[in-house]
This record gives sequence, C-alpha cells and structure tokens, in this order.
Amino acid sequence: MEKQLDTITDRWEESLATHPVVSREEWVKARKDLLKKEKELTRLNDELSRQRRELPWMKVDKSYIFEGAEGELRLSDLFYGKSQLIVYHFMFAPEWEEGCPGCSFLADHIDGANLHLKHHDVSVVVVSRAPLEKLLAFKKRMDWKFTWVSSYGSDFNYDYHVSFTEEQLKNGTVYYNFQYTRNDEGTESPGTSVFYKDRAGNIFHTYSSYGRGGDILIGAHNYLDLTPKGRNENTIMDWMRHHDKYEDFKGDSGCCCH
Repeated sequence: MEKQLDTITDRWEESLATHPVVSREEWVKARKDLLKKEKELTRLNDELSRQRRELPWMKVDKSYIFEGAEGELRLSDLFYGKSQLIVYHFMFAPEWEEGCPGCSFLADHIDGANLHLKHHDVSVVVVSRAPLEKLLAFKKRMDWKFTWVSSYGSDFNYDYHVSFTEEQLKNGTVYYNFQYTRNDEGTESPGTSVFYKDRAGNIFHTYSSYGRGGDILIGAHNYLDLTPKGRNENTIMDWMRHHDKYEDFKGDSGCCCH
C-alpha cells in the first residue's frame, strides 16, 4: 500500500512538473473562462436547494426510542426545542470497536457548523446502532461535542435504509439511495435525514441523502478542490483516516463509507 501511495504521489509530481505556465494575460483569460462555469454551478446549486425545500413531506407516525447521555429519548426529543432536525446516520455497528473512518471525517465538520446552526432553529444529532457506551467512548477519543445517540434495538436505521439485516445481505441486494443495489460491504451505510416538527408536535420526514450525497457536508473537500493536487486520491477518500491516526499511518485501508 505504501508503494501504491508513492506511485500516486510520483504521478502527481510528474504531472505538475509539466503543467502549463503562461503570461498574466493568458492566466486571467483562462481564469475568467472558468469563473463563468463556477457561477453557473453556483446558480444551479441555488436552484437545487430551492427544489429541495419544495419537496413534499411524509408524516412520521412510527415511534422510535433512542438512548442518549440523558436517558431514553424519542424522535421528538432529538429536536431539542428546535423545529428542524438533521440526523447524520453514522456507521457504527454494535459489534464494532470504533466508528467508520469516513463517517468520522464528516463528523469532524459538525461541531464548527453547530456553533451557528443551533442559533438558526436547527438541531444536529448523530445516530448509530452501537450501544451508547461505545459511542460516548469514541466521541471522547475524537473530542467531539455534538449530540450522539444510540438506536440500538430500534428500527430507525432500518426504516431509513442505512442498516441492513443479515437476511437482506444474504439475498445480495439492499434498498439504498432509493434503489435496489448489490451490497458486499456489510450491515451499515452512511446517510443524512432531515425532519420538521410543527407547533402541534407532528413530525415530518422532509429529505434524505445517501452515499456521496454527504459530500456537501465535508468542508475539507472544498479546501482540497482549490489546490493543484486536489483530493490526491486513487479511489474515493482512500487517503483519509481517523484524525488521531495520521501519525501512525501505515497505508491501511481507511474509509468504509464508499
């Protein structure tokens, strides 16, 4: 694996060594041409966000029980006084000893956003199937502050299509990202679900995204995409590790999300 990483680095260095270098006038022209496309993408993203807000809703009638640091919680409790709830479905199966590295990478971005989101009528809660004691221990290790609850014993992860039963896996296909697809990677997959609670206490499921739909929440990718080497990866997120493991990086496979 280390040899593979060296090959990737050498490939990038060779490519950068022969990269075009032009005059200021030529550079500005090329940059302005790209700027037009960037503005088109910005406007398209704005339009997609508008359409996302206009999606119809589904009422949530089923009762779910979670375990949090303060005890037993229902879905309504996870709003913590807000009307909008974002749930990140973090891959952490009951038998695992630590959380998924890819989900951890995304989770590293939650606390910074939460400095503002909690003042904008939004609660962000992370949900996993692992028992609470495992979640809290890993949360302490990662030095995270966000709310993390366990759905162990609940249908929540299954109903929102981020966890799969052994029977489903034996059949070879699971329902994920709004389609039936082959799954050879285990019982857990990542996702994000959004809910709204009205003044009468009714809860509605407004949105979910899966797979690479979570990229929008990963600010580090946006930084990397500005640089000459970009994400500098051979396969999606193959370079990323738990943030406390880079010092001991031995080239092991890290991300399980993709």
